[in-house]
Amino acid sequence: MAVNGILGKKVGMTQLFDDKGDVHPVTVLKAGPCFVTQRKTASKDGYDAAQIGLVEFTKESRLTKAAKGHLAKNNLPPMRFLREVGIVVDGEGQDGTKTGDKVLVDIFEGEKFVDVVATSKGRGFAGVVRRHHFAGGAASHGSMFQITGSIGSSAFPSRVFKGMRMSGHMGVDRVTTRNLRVLGVDKDDNLLVVEGAVAGPKDGYVVITKAKKPPRERRGFSGAGTIDPLKASKRQVAKKSK
Repeated sequence: MAVNGILGKKVGMTQLFDDKGDVHPVTVLKAGPCFVTQRKTASKDGYDAAQIGLVEFTKESRLTKAAKGHLAKNNLPPMRFLREVGIVVDGEGQDGTKTGDKVLVDIFEGEKFVDVVATSKGRGFAGVVRRHHFAGGAASHGSMFQITGSIGSSAFPSRVFKGMRMSGHMGVDRVTTRNLRVLGVDKDDNLLVVEGAVAGPKDGYVVITKAKKPPRERRGFSGAGTIDPLKASKRQVAKKSK
C-alpha cells in the first residue's frame, strides 16, 4: 500500500513500563479501518493524493446528498470523516492505489515515528493569562490582575496592530504533533500506541501519517560505530593545533 496515512480516533492516555522500569506516557489511537474513496492524479487534479474515509457506525441519513452520491458511486459504506493523505508514486507515476482499497494500521509496521494532526479542545472565551500565559499584576491594592493592560494605542497609531495578543476564543485549533515514537501496533483491534500526548479530547478525530522529518538516531551506543567522546575531542584539538 502506497498510502502514507490513515484516519482514526483518540482512545485515551495511559502509561507503559519498559525493561528498565522507566515509565512512559503513551496515547492509544484507534487507526482505521479506512477505505480509499477517491484517487487524485497529477494528470487530472494537478497532484497525487488519496482521499480516504474512516469506517464507523454512521447513519446514512446523517450524510448530505452529495456525500451519499460520492460514496455510492463506488459502493462504499456511509462515512462522515474524509481526508486526503499523500501517496508514494514511483518514477512512472504508478503506486497501485485505487478507489475501494482498504487502508489498515499495518502500514505503520516498521515505522519508528509518526505525525498526528488533531483538533485541540475548545476553551471558550479566555483572558490573556490563560490564553497567552501573561503574568498579570498584583492581586491587591486595586492593581491590574489578570487583565491585558495598555496596548500602546494612543494618538499614534490610533489603532490596534494586527496580531496583538489579547483576550479571545481559545482552542479548537488544528494542532500537528510531530515525531511521536511508535511503541506498538495492534492489527487485530486497529490500535496504534505512540509515546507522548496528542491534542484533542477522547474520541476526537485524528489524521496519522508517517513522519515527514523523522529525527536522526543517536550515534555511538554499541558496535563498531561507537564513538568515545574523550578521544574524539582530543583528535579535534590535535587537528586545530596543526
